[in-house]
Amino acid sequence: MSILLDSETRAVVQGITGRIGSTQTGWMLEYGTRLVAGVTPGRGGETVHGLPVYDDVYETVEKHGANATVLFVPAPFIRNAVLEAIDAGLKLVVAVPEHVPLHDVLQMKDAAEKNGIWLLGPNTPGIISPGIGKLGIMPGNMFSEGEIGIISRSGTLSYEMAGLLKEVGLGQSTMVGVGGDPVVGSRMVKILQQFESDPGTEMVIIVGEIGGSSEEEAAEFIKEMKKPVIAYIAGRTAPSGRRMGHAGAIISKKGQGTVESKINAFEKAGAMVALKPSDVTRLIKECL
Repeated sequence: MSILLDSETRAVVQGITGRIGSTQTGWMLEYGTRLVAGVTPGRGGETVHGLPVYDDVYETVEKHGANATVLFVPAPFIRNAVLEAIDAGLKLVVAVPEHVPLHDVLQMKDAAEKNGIWLLGPNTPGIISPGIGKLGIMPGNMFSEGEIGIISRSGTLSYEMAGLLKEVGLGQSTMVGVGGDPVVGSRMVKILQQFESDPGTEMVIIVGEIGGSSEEEAAEFIKEMKKPVIAYIAGRTAPSGRRMGHAGAIISKKGQGTVESKINAFEKAGAMVALKPSDVTRLIKECL
């Protein structure tokens, strides 16, 4: 089984007529994703990769029963596009673009929470459920069907983790990219709760990084989990006060958000901690 993205998902692509949107749409279709339409204001009536294009999200819900969306809209317009998707009643919103203003993200997050909507991102690689589909930019050939859930703040590290698992014959139920910004749409702990209740997931891997407190918050819930959790935290050599890669990957001068604080929280919660990505497969074997 899977979480969030499943056989009932009927997704649209907002920004489908752009270069990136069109290219990624083709790859998502090749992977088997159930895409039903695209949306670009002013381009209604066109088709992209055989999908009808509409001027707004509301039409896709009315005519195709859409219930999810992935956005390749330029950052300055992402807020309005996300708010439209939420207002139209879509239950899963995947906001891929980076450089979205913090104030816009706060508005998006607030609207999603008030309406019970799953918002992934911004600055996320998306979500993939092997054997079902993907909404985002992750390379599908690096993932395979299985029973391990992945939650990741990093796109490239999530791909690497999936590739390492595939090499030893292990697959994933779902990989969820929460996003690399300081504020993202869905808390890591909420996704952990979904994996804990998913009968198709036997184990969860968290790919975290320095900055923020999402890992520490997740650790509190791990104390209650019955399924094993393995955590890897990137940024062991990052200097304090300097942003490293993601906008959310910054250690405060008070020492919060450090690798050490996150590792300590996971270990106290009973999670296994990998010091490097390749350790994960060894820990899985030990656990099994």
